[in-house]
Amino acid sequence: MSSELLDALTLLEKEKGISSDVLIEAIEAALISAYKRNFNQAQNVRVDLNLANGSMRVFARKDVVDEVYDSRLEISVEEARSINPNYGVNDVVEIEVTPRDFGRIAAQTAKQVVTQRVREAERGVIYSEFMDREDDIMTGIVQRIDSKFIYVSLGKIEALLPANEQMPNEKYKPHDRIKVYITKVEKTTKGPQIFVSRTHPGLLKRLFEIEVPEIYDGTVEIKSVAREAGDRSKISVHSDNDEVDPVGSCVGPKGQRVQAVVNELKGEKVDIVRWSEDPVVFVANALSPSKVLDVMVNENEKATTVVVPDYQLSLAIGKRGQNARLAAKLTGWKIDIKSQSEAEESGIYPREGISFFDDETDDDTFDLHIEEIE
Repeated sequence: MSSELLDALTLLEKEKGISSDVLIEAIEAALISAYKRNFNQAQNVRVDLNLANGSMRVFARKDVVDEVYDSRLEISVEEARSINPNYGVNDVVEIEVTPRDFGRIAAQTAKQVVTQRVREAERGVIYSEFMDREDDIMTGIVQRIDSKFIYVSLGKIEALLPANEQMPNEKYKPHDRIKVYITKVEKTTKGPQIFVSRTHPGLLKRLFEIEVPEIYDGTVEIKSVAREAGDRSKISVHSDNDEVDPVGSCVGPKGQRVQAVVNELKGEKVDIVRWSEDPVVFVANALSPSKVLDVMVNENEKATTVVVPDYQLSLAIGKRGQNARLAAKLTGWKIDIKSQSEAEESGIYPREGISFFDDETDDDTFDLHIEEIE
């Protein structure tokens, strides 16, 4: 091994962030193992690595004893004192036992250790970087596809997009650029493993953060997301600033902002509703675009009964119950939808002296947003 070792270790420390002390310790340990393996030695040894000139020496460490039982591990007092008269029983004597051709073996061993440590360090850096990106969105390139995963390049590493996290309305091909949501980062024996998703509700949330400056700066907050990937989604938004319209901010001028999200999700429809801490208002908003006549709340069971006009019943329930199902996910409340005539027959509507919604509300404004979205 040449004196260039020191320069190489210094360079690795700068480029890979691996401490030279850590590398030196690893090389010394590997050299001890190599010495014992290649020269069939069982004695205790120490390797002295001189970085200044690139040389190395091997020293056998032997205990000083009165009577020697194992010459590989012990040395008699008399023999020890022939080396240095100050040695006594229980002292440790170091005797140089460097083999003649140890340099070649040492160089090969050091190279293997450094390569392994560099690989481990790079894996550690990648793991740390992507651990901080968990629950975040990244743009990747589809590399290859098999029956279980789509392999997406995120630059330094390939992420796994499982079949159940792929959108049913999308077809993927190698070299496609797609945005993915990082769901999990695992440390394995083969290095970090990244799992990503195209169906996670977090993807929709992050896309709106990218497209809507008011969400990014915190003026508008996304309160909840309900998603059936590839088909339809709902998000609820809120702003503490009375001068900001949270729904209008997300829709954008001529629907440009929400349309950008829809395009990224290959046509998935997105309903944007205004959040309210009042479950009556929130549930009614969540069932848009249908009109709502009344919402009756059962706090104990966290359930609601919603009355809608007869002609709006199918719209409120939605195709295969999708609208009602998404509204329930969005609000966290059970929703039972009844038509006006059914509610009147059962005597639960109208409730005397109580009117929650009428034709004078701003529902028309919201319907405009829905039309723009769809």
